[in-house]
Amino acid sequence: MLFDLGNSAVLRAAKDAEFGIERESLRVDLNGTLAQTPHPFKGNPHIDRDFCENQVEIIGDVFGTAEELNRQLHDIQNQIGQTLAAQNELLWAFSNPPKISGEDEIPVARFNGGMREKTVYRNYLAEKYGKKKMLFCGIHLNFSFTEELLRTVFLQSKESDFRRFKDNLYLQLAARLVQYCPLIIYLTAASPVADSSLGTESGKYSSVRCSKEGYWNTFTPVLDYTSLDGYVRSVARYVQNGDLRSASELYYPVRVKPRGVNRLEALLENGVNHLELRVLDVNPLSRTGIFTEDIRFIHLLLLYLSSLPEAPFGAKQQEAAIAAAKSAAEYRNEAMKETARRELDKIQAFTARFFPEWLHLVRYQQQKLEAGESYAERVSAAFSADYMAKGIALAKDYQRSVDLV
Repeated sequence: MLFDLGNSAVLRAAKDAEFGIERESLRVDLNGTLAQTPHPFKGNPHIDRDFCENQVEIIGDVFGTAEELNRQLHDIQNQIGQTLAAQNELLWAFSNPPKISGEDEIPVARFNGGMREKTVYRNYLAEKYGKKKMLFCGIHLNFSFTEELLRTVFLQSKESDFRRFKDNLYLQLAARLVQYCPLIIYLTAASPVADSSLGTESGKYSSVRCSKEGYWNTFTPVLDYTSLDGYVRSVARYVQNGDLRSASELYYPVRVKPRGVNRLEALLENGVNHLELRVLDVNPLSRTGIFTEDIRFIHLLLLYLSSLPEAPFGAKQQEAAIAAAKSAAEYRNEAMKETARRELDKIQAFTARFFPEWLHLVRYQQQKLEAGESYAERVSAAFSADYMAKGIALAKDYQRSVDLV
């Protein structure tokens, strides 16, 4: 148990958290072809590109509520829509790319001057993984507990060093979150439909990017969660032996991250600032790509995980967790559906005890277990008949600048 939620001060502080987000999308022309124009948002701190020049990445600020976070996503999307409309382009609303005629349509992001190394790194990724795989777009949710909560729990602990206490708490929580990523993938997967040019059978997976054919390293990393020094050494080992170019190439469901640039040296020097959850699809059913109910449920899930007793998470457990995550991305996985039902029942009991006002968040997830109600089933029903034409129509609809009510 990481938190004693039976303590009123801890329980009160646990209701608050901090959220940040990055959302990736592809720019396309009005025919749904990948845009070949240069990145049009240079100088905007909230809009960048990731792997390729036609991939837009929204980089949000840190907020205290999921509602504020989603509102900013909405506002930035309005800005993007206005710019793209002026050059007859759209923002593709799916994790899976549109039709791809060839890899020459996927220009590696062009960084110049002191940032040229970023282009060199992306050329390395293109060679190692192939450009098509790098087109998968997702949402990375950054999460941290408030300083008030961490200080309150620290004062009740037997620890004498707050920095070490905080680092170890996040490491333990990261390990538990990796084990529960299959549940998150099952509940949020929203990319069952793909164009045949992707080379993946449409409808085989509920989330192609999280499946065994998706965005993973060529090996299964085994990390050390016993201390921050151990964690950093375990990642650095893969860099030193050539399996990874840098820590940024660790394609793992959850990253332990410092504030600012994701460098191992910064993590070791400054400690853990937040956890990055990397298994969320861009959800085409939402204009912003994510529903506030899912963000808030993940907060609730992390609190639930903090209540569980410590359990081993060595090499065998880690390999099993990654295999389960890939399996959870298979479409209509009945075994995973039953697992999700059991886990949600446990989370419901936990929520009823400590956060009864949040029971609707659990019910929202349980509704997805009903026939035809999962995101993947709803997306398949809406877009499998004509992915490209309906995808273009959806992108045009989402491009209209509207107020969030």
